[in-house]
Amino acid sequence: MGTVLKLKPVTGLAAALTALALTATACTGGNGGDGAVRGWEDCEENPNTCNSGERGEGGEITWVINSLPGSWNLISPEGGSVYTNQMLEGILPSVGRWAPDGETYEHDMDLLAEEPELIEEDPFTFQFKLRPEAVWNDGTPITADDFEVTWKMAASPEEGHCDGCRSRAPGEYDDVEKIEGTDDGKTVTVTLKDGKANAEWFGFLDGHKISGGLYPAHLAEEQGLDVGDPEELGEYFDWLNETMPEYSGGPYKIVDGDLENQVIKEPNENWYGEIQPTLDKIIMRFNPDEGTWIPALTNGEIHGANPAQYNDDIIEQVKAMDNVYFDIGPGASWEHIDFNTENEWLEDVELRRAIFTAIDVGEIAERNFGAGYPDYEIKTNFSFAPESPYHRDVMSGTGQGTGDTETAEKILTDAGYEIEDGTLTKDGEKVGPFRLRSTDTVVRNTSLQIIQSHLSDIGVETNIEVTDDLGEMLGKQDYDIVQFGWSGSPFFIATPFQQWHSSSGSNFGKYENEKVDELVEKVLEAKTLDEAAELTNQAQEVLVEDAYVLPIMDEPAYAFVTEGYVNIRDNRQAQKRAIYNMGEWGTVAQ
Repeated sequence: MGTVLKLKPVTGLAAALTALALTATACTGGNGGDGAVRGWEDCEENPNTCNSGERGEGGEITWVINSLPGSWNLISPEGGSVYTNQMLEGILPSVGRWAPDGETYEHDMDLLAEEPELIEEDPFTFQFKLRPEAVWNDGTPITADDFEVTWKMAASPEEGHCDGCRSRAPGEYDDVEKIEGTDDGKTVTVTLKDGKANAEWFGFLDGHKISGGLYPAHLAEEQGLDVGDPEELGEYFDWLNETMPEYSGGPYKIVDGDLENQVIKEPNENWYGEIQPTLDKIIMRFNPDEGTWIPALTNGEIHGANPAQYNDDIIEQVKAMDNVYFDIGPGASWEHIDFNTENEWLEDVELRRAIFTAIDVGEIAERNFGAGYPDYEIKTNFSFAPESPYHRDVMSGTGQGTGDTETAEKILTDAGYEIEDGTLTKDGEKVGPFRLRSTDTVVRNTSLQIIQSHLSDIGVETNIEVTDDLGEMLGKQDYDIVQFGWSGSPFFIATPFQQWHSSSGSNFGKYENEKVDELVEKVLEAKTLDEAAELTNQAQEVLVEDAYVLPIMDEPAYAFVTEGYVNIRDNRQAQKRAIYNMGEWGTVAQ
């Protein structure tokens, strides 16, 4: 990967970002609370290098991704999931990545010729210099054009760069005034608009962020499209969304696959990096059916996974397998319940407050995690973990998440609702029923049943419907009440805009509040992380008052892999998890 740097020297703006994100220390947990890990014992002391070793030539691995990706384009709302990000690892080039310790940012010195540089602060300008050897797998150089086209697709349509692009999180990209390249395109200069700043500039278009890395500009021309024309750039966006990438600027390329079953990756013969891939084939299988994993692992049909959701039954079975490395610890993904605010009933904030008050998140957490991970904590801040200096408890005192049926009923009756014979009505009309949705996992199925029971206590009828395509369900706003998870990382300033701004494609429930919009826009403009964190907390306080998101907890994360592989380790700081360094994976040298 190349040179590394610690956060404080890089930004000079605040203490390390680790404490600011949904903090999680890699490989710190044990097996179900007994303190034991197997195979990854040294990860606690050496999270960035554990399970390192000399690789043998050849071999293959089948890795499970536990839901469908949604699309081939990570920028789009339907493709904007951890599953798409994992699917595309090793394909999209990126300026860098977070190491598992959450403190070390590793710039990609395969792509970059030297460390990025902050040129000036007014206007805020920074620069990346690319290696001449950095090319796409068809031999086309990776240049400033790729930075520019990715930025334009990731920005809001209102910016005028692209007609038809549907960015799920345009926030920080809307702040860019221009991207310029030298004649050879190998020096990339990014200038922000007047008055804008970005404390996380060093990770612009990083693989942890919305784009997942860089997309190739030159392929648009092969499709007969001019990326300088907003309408044609929109057509290119759709093409990327719908077309399996045969392009690659990373160590692997996709040679076969679809969005329903699996993708198959083989080494990119034009990979320009120092560390060459050794595995002949990586199969990434999309399998949300958790019940099939253990038989497949036992039979050698799969070799590893880092599931996005916790499953106590799977964990206990994996722990009993002697030939499988296993670990569990606090993760950076957090579960929450959201509303579709465009539902005719759920437009009413009083109904939303009552529903959230009736739901007992403590029961959800205990039923799902109490036996296998008793150290769980209920989440009281959407952006900052309790260990963060920026953590502020925004939930306690609101009554939301307490399961207080009596208070919930009072909220409803004060707002003109009536509960008769177990049915909620207003002005003589029955409220609901509501579609209560999530992906089909053991944890979420248990959660939905608990929620359904709690809401029936206040006369709210719900119908549970599960899906195996989270991205499509969210992107099409195909729910009334939904539970899903957000993945965190040490980057945080773009997240409030992505999740809560009225213009964001990832604000799936179409929540609108002018005050929240104003605050999250200021987060992006903040010159210090202290200021950005304070604004984030202020936005959360408004959000909680509007009862749009009910946090549950930071979900424990676990991973496993069959013995015989090296350089595979979990990275709870990244959406990509253990897949973050796929190009370095290999079989143990004989």
